[in-house]
Parts: sequence; structure tokens; C-alpha cells
Amino acid sequence: MALNRATPRKHVEWSLLINALVEIRHQDNVIRTGFVEDAMPDSSALWLAADAVHPRQLFEAAQGHQVWVTPQELSGDLNYRMTTTQIFRNSSGRRL
Repeated sequence: MALNRATPRKHVEWSLLINALVEIRHQDNVIRTGFVEDAMPDSSALWLAADAVHPRQLFEAAQGHQVWVTPQELSGDLNYRMTTTQIFRNSSGRRL
């Protein structure tokens, strides 16, 4: 039986996630949730924006950090917000 909710997915192209809400995980534990303020073009590091609880913070792939994204439900004809990679792929999985 399928659940009627979005499932978080690991995302490896961090540079596509600027302004997206993400979870940062390390060793299978969620260590921070926040909005991506900036990311390195090679996806080696990203910065989460400061919020009411945490300062701006750097996370690096080399230190074992993972970035997970949950599709966001939208109103209207669109059901979920997708990353650029997902939008611009055709059904064969190749970029358009």
C-alpha cells in the first residue's frame, strides 16, 4: 500500500538546490534542516542560510554529509516542485 506523502530522496547535485529546503544527514542522522543559500558548482560543499536557531553553516561532501530533498506539494496543476535535473529529463532519462 502506497503512502500519500512525499518521500525524501538523496540528492547529489547540490549546485541545483539553491533556495531549496533540504535535510543535511551524516551517518544516517538528520543534523540540520534549512534552505540552501549557496553551493559549489562541483557539489563539494554547500551553505545553509541562517535561521532563528542556527547561523549560516557550511557542509562538505568530503566530510560525509549527504543532502536529502523532499518534493514539495504545490497547489494547482503542479503537484510537486522538482529540481532542474528532473524537469529537463525526457522519459528515457537523458537530458533535453
